[in-house]
Amino acid sequence: MATNVTTGMVPIENGAIVRAGRRVSWGAIFAGVVIAVAVQLLLGILGAGIGLSMVDPVEGTTPGAAGFGIGAGLYWLISTVIALGAGGYAAASASGVSDRFDALIHGLVVWGVTLILTLYLLTTAVGGIIGGAFRTVGTVATAAGSTVGAAAPRVAQVAGVDANDVRQEASRYLSDAPADPAQMTPEQAQAEIARQLPAMARGGTDGARAESRVIDIVAAQRKISRPEAAQQVARAKADFQETKTKAIATAKSAADAAAGAAASTSFVLVLALLVGAAASAFGATTALRRRVR
Repeated sequence: MATNVTTGMVPIENGAIVRAGRRVSWGAIFAGVVIAVAVQLLLGILGAGIGLSMVDPVEGTTPGAAGFGIGAGLYWLISTVIALGAGGYAAASASGVSDRFDALIHGLVVWGVTLILTLYLLTTAVGGIIGGAFRTVGTVATAAGSTVGAAAPRVAQVAGVDANDVRQEASRYLSDAPADPAQMTPEQAQAEIARQLPAMARGGTDGARAESRVIDIVAAQRKISRPEAAQQVARAKADFQETKTKAIATAKSAADAAAGAAASTSFVLVLALLVGAAASAFGATTALRRRVR
């Protein structure tokens, strides 16, 4: 009589593949990121050296800004492709994966981690430098203000100047100009006209009063009749308005050009990032094909 023995194991069918362990190796990804960043830094330093060698301060020969910018952009794109390709290749090789999709995942994760790490380093480095600079300036300004405030009375005392005399002299410099324009010095007339200009720009009752004051000052200083002074002020206002209109138009044109350049730069940057992702994935699949062969 035959006896059937059950071992408790299920036979593996033909063609079935059993996966064991994790499909993503973060150690391999970390190694790929390190290699990608190192290669990018190496190629960046090399590019800086090439760019500096093109500048000759003795002969005065320097490449044009447009051509230099295009060349630098192309070099950055090529170096990024090489660095990410090397990182993806290293990650796929070190992970030991045997599936094409798993290799692609390793390459793309290397690209993503490298991108995030690069942005983080750039933002933190720039922010730290700017923040430190402003903090340093603020500290120096505070210390300087405190030092001047403490030293001013002592300096006045050593020089034999009374503090009340200093305040009276300061108030004399800051006092209003004479009401009669004919009694003003040229400096006082200029200061008074400058003080009336904001009210003239606002218009209304205050603007009309300020314009009348300016006309009186111009007539007195140039020793011309009031109608002639009014004509000169009117011409000056028209020239100022024309200059202001041109400045606004120039600013709008520059803003439109800057917006267009920013949009173009954004599209080019997105394209470059996609090329970097493709390079990292290509490096990973190349490593897989080589291992399979």
